[in-house]
Amino acid sequence: MGSTVSRDDFEWSYSEEPHASRRKLILAKYPQMKQLFGHDSNMVYKVGFMLTLQLIACYFVQDAPWPVIILLAYCFGGIINHSMMLAIHEISHNLAFGHSRPLHNRILGIVGNVIIAVPMSISFKKYHLEHHKYQGNEEMDMDLPSKMEGVLFHTTFTKCIWLFLQPFFYALRPLFLRPKPVTGLEIINTTVQIIFDVAILYFFGGKSLAYLMIGSLLAMGIHPVAGHFISEHYMFKKGYETYSYYGPLNAITFNVGYHNEHHDFPNIPGCRLPKVREIAPEFYENLPCHTSWSRVLYDFVTDPDIGPYARVKRRSKPIPINPANLDVDGDTKAE
Repeated sequence: MGSTVSRDDFEWSYSEEPHASRRKLILAKYPQMKQLFGHDSNMVYKVGFMLTLQLIACYFVQDAPWPVIILLAYCFGGIINHSMMLAIHEISHNLAFGHSRPLHNRILGIVGNVIIAVPMSISFKKYHLEHHKYQGNEEMDMDLPSKMEGVLFHTTFTKCIWLFLQPFFYALRPLFLRPKPVTGLEIINTTVQIIFDVAILYFFGGKSLAYLMIGSLLAMGIHPVAGHFISEHYMFKKGYETYSYYGPLNAITFNVGYHNEHHDFPNIPGCRLPKVREIAPEFYENLPCHTSWSRVLYDFVTDPDIGPYARVKRRSKPIPINPANLDVDGDTKAE
């Protein structure tokens, strides 16, 4: 368990990220791809269904033994909460109500957020769209691990610990490396979350609230559905910085596994991403991909060539901000 990672630095690239250029090529050859643009009109019902399931679960676990609560949180509740996080990912791209109704998207994200037990919907959007627009940028892309993470978690054993701690690094990294002013919507997000948590505590008790919190934490760490955190951009093959996953877990994760397709076309909702590959197969069939998120986690821990440093990184350039590229929240739009 003490094998050391062979990398001692990130993979530095001096070319542009691949998605903008591939998007132009695909649209030039297949203009009908634009017919897939739009929003998922069923997103409200999907969010409502997951919210209802977790409220029912909170009722039934309120008197359950702690081992049962932890087991249910890992095997059931955590999966629903992680799926809700990926619904919020969709909503951050305005894919629930479309770009013409951004506030409706923000409200739905805040409502869905409550079962995760920690406010994250609005803050996630602030940083995630920059991940798309400035993929690999050393200052702008907060999806990249920090230098400290690469130094500290460089053995098989410490990489395993890093996976357990992934929720904390994912949440806290932007606050330390690229802090932004707190917005009014973030305050609303936090207020709604506190009210919901207090209500769960009052009506169902501490075990039900713990069930929600434990599920969110466990399902972001060493858990099959959390494999997408590693599979999406960690460099399993030199020269490739984004990877798609084609497997059954896409069915409960809003097709987030279609990650090359998503970065190429962030305006296409997850429910239509498989059609991107169907329309333009020659652009995706030869790209390296994953078929098992569990295998991704295993390889990340055991492969000495992979670790927090196994990411493509780019030097930062001055970023001109065009007011036309700002949305209602003042955040930059993903292209």
